[in-house]
Amino acid sequence: MSFSDLFDSEFKQRNKGHFSAIVRVALADGVVAPEEKNFLDKLATKLEISASEYEEILDNPTKYPINPPYLYTQRLERLYDLARMVHVDHHLGDKQEMMLKKIGVGLGFTPSNINYIITKALSLVDKKVDYDTFAYEMQNMYK
Repeated sequence: MSFSDLFDSEFKQRNKGHFSAIVRVALADGVVAPEEKNFLDKLATKLEISASEYEEILDNPTKYPINPPYLYTQRLERLYDLARMVHVDHHLGDKQEMMLKKIGVGLGFTPSNINYIITKALSLVDKKVDYDTFAYEMQNMYK
C-alpha cells in the first residue's frame, strides 16, 4: 500500500466517523425529519460518502468511531456541522442535546465547559452565521 493510499484510507475513515456522528444526532429523537435528510444528503456528498456507505451508516451509525481531530479548527468545523444538524429541523430535543454534548466531548472539547460550548455553538447557528464567523466567535468566546 502506498503512502497516498494510506492517507486516502484514513481520510475516508475520518469522514465516515464524522458523518456517523451527525447521523447519531439526527437519529437521537428517533426520526430523521425531511430537513435533516436533506442536510445529510448534502453532507454525504461533501464528505465523499458513497450511497452504499450512506445506507450502511444510517443502518448502524455507531459502527464508525468518532475520531477527534488534532487541530482545534477542525474540531470547530465538525462542531459547526453537528450544530447545524441539530438546528436544521428547528427542534432541539433533550436526546439530541445530550448526544451533541457527548459527541462534543468525543471531539476533544473539555467536559467541564461542554455545556457552554454547545450553548454558544447553537446560539451562533441559530443566528445563521457562516463557518468563518462561527470559528471566530468560538475561538474568542473567552475573551
